[in-house]
Amino acid sequence: MRLWLVALVGLYYLVRWYRERQVVSQLLDKFVFITGCDSGFGSLLARQLDRRGLRVLAACLTEERAEQLRRQTSDRVETVTLDVTKTESIAAAAQWVQERVGDRGLWGLVNNAGISMPVAPNEWLTKQDFVDVLNVNLLGMIEVTLSLLPAVRKARGRVVNVSSVMGRLSLSGGGYCISKHGVEAFSTPSVIGMSWGPSLGPIPVLLWKPLSELP
Repeated sequence: MRLWLVALVGLYYLVRWYRERQVVSQLLDKFVFITGCDSGFGSLLARQLDRRGLRVLAACLTEERAEQLRRQTSDRVETVTLDVTKTESIAAAAQWVQERVGDRGLWGLVNNAGISMPVAPNEWLTKQDFVDVLNVNLLGMIEVTLSLLPAVRKARGRVVNVSSVMGRLSLSGGGYCISKHGVEAFSTPSVIGMSWGPSLGPIPVLLWKPLSELP
């Protein structure tokens, strides 16, 4: 029994070692589009991918935050303003992305834009409180994905949807948990339509401090 246990543990670490040694080639030719780069995870990811040599297309809600991100990164990072609750803004951003990636396609799409408030007992809230959160976290994410999926398909790329543990455990009222359950459901490759291979989403996130405090 002990030998079996040792063998399983050894196999686990061998597989983990092998997976961690896999390196994606030709990063300089790959484009990644990230929403919600004003602060927090989006800004942090944009800067990390920039340091690794990828071509980052960063979407920010405000031009002020976009300019701040450009000052912190190299010329490999390009920014665009995007409001994921507005169809015309999404269409303009999708066209902007297509002009940059061309025939190479979009190697990565990271749907990170999201809000959490208001969070309260449901009877304290109005329908609009739920709509505001769902428009950003779920419906905006869906529309961005559908708009850019042809470019992702061309590059045989991946879609990463930032989810939450609240997408599996509803611990509070409001639209946040509902929206993240929707993200989980939408992120199945068969639902998105990514028949060429597995996607890397959703990514559940548990955050213990405000996004504004992240580097």
